[in-house]
Amino acid sequence: MSSLVRFKFYETALEANRDKQILSENGINSFIANEQLIQSDWLLSQAVGGIQLQVFEEDLEKAGQVLQDYKDNEQYSLEVDHTIEDPEFDFVCPKCGSNHIYRDDKATSFFGISFLTSDKFICYYCGNEFTH
Repeated sequence: MSSLVRFKFYETALEANRDKQILSENGINSFIANEQLIQSDWLLSQAVGGIQLQVFEEDLEKAGQVLQDYKDNEQYSLEVDHTIEDPEFDFVCPKCGSNHIYRDDKATSFFGISFLTSDKFICYYCGNEFTH
């Protein structure tokens, strides 16, 4: 019979549950240890080793690969579709083709009041900064 091994450690239950769900969707059984204890008293986190995600020993390598693949694809996981109605923004990132972009007004605002219109844009997907 296979035994459970500690696979990954987390500071928050949200991260642990997200990874547990990803593993479950890929057919890997996993279990979260210390979640309730740390949520009731977070000071115990150091003493018990944090929130632990555990997997069966034979699934250890596959679990690592599944989470690495998810991490590699996470920033491009959403489909690129047109969500911006304003024709002024009806263009795409020259690097990745996404239209999930926003205008960078940091350089042209003072206490939250925009004085000039910036021509600099940033892509949510790849972080590319460009002008249009």
